[in-house]
Amino acid sequence: MIGESGALGWGDGISSRGLMGVLTPKIVDITDEGLSLSGDLTGDELGLTDADVSIRGTMSVGLELRTIERTIYVIGVVEGTAGRQCVRCLKDFDEPVAFSLRVVYEREVKSAGPTGKRDGVRKKKTATPPAVEEEEQNDDLYYFTGDHLDLAPMLREQVILASPMHPLCTNDCLGLCAHCGHDLNGGPCRCGDVPVGGPFDVLRTMKEKLRDVGQR
Repeated sequence: MIGESGALGWGDGISSRGLMGVLTPKIVDITDEGLSLSGDLTGDELGLTDADVSIRGTMSVGLELRTIERTIYVIGVVEGTAGRQCVRCLKDFDEPVAFSLRVVYEREVKSAGPTGKRDGVRKKKTATPPAVEEEEQNDDLYYFTGDHLDLAPMLREQVILASPMHPLCTNDCLGLCAHCGHDLNGGPCRCGDVPVGGPFDVLRTMKEKLRDVGQR
């Protein structure tokens, strides 16, 4: 788990290991010198449900936060294990999860006009903190209000975005037989020995039977 200062490349930050310190750091603690946060968080603490991603145990989260000209830059690493269901054979399996994230936060500016509300808005922002390579730009932008950051919604979204759209237990999974439902990973079924009919074979058979009845 990444949790020590400088592990993510932003100097000597402050280490905070409590749950509240990881998910809701104080804005005043996030300086241009950096703030380091780390902890093991459950899916419930991240706001994840089984419909989103089924987390096995906890997710190890290591974050580095830094304020530059009123913008808060967050980089980090998330690691853990997620439960998936294979789209081919429908078998449940566990898969390691490990990804890095880069996001920025800006304070929400309230407007008197009806179009000024930006609650929950996230968009791409070209953000270039010091020592960041050109190809590492275009971080996700989030907005915050009050005296604390609420990192749980961001982490929840990043975990979901990092999940595969079509999870496979193995890349060469053979899936299920379309006729008998047999798991072909355990060996072939007997459907290969039976002629496979088209989708209109049943209707064709019924028409032939009706024709035979009419000719009698």
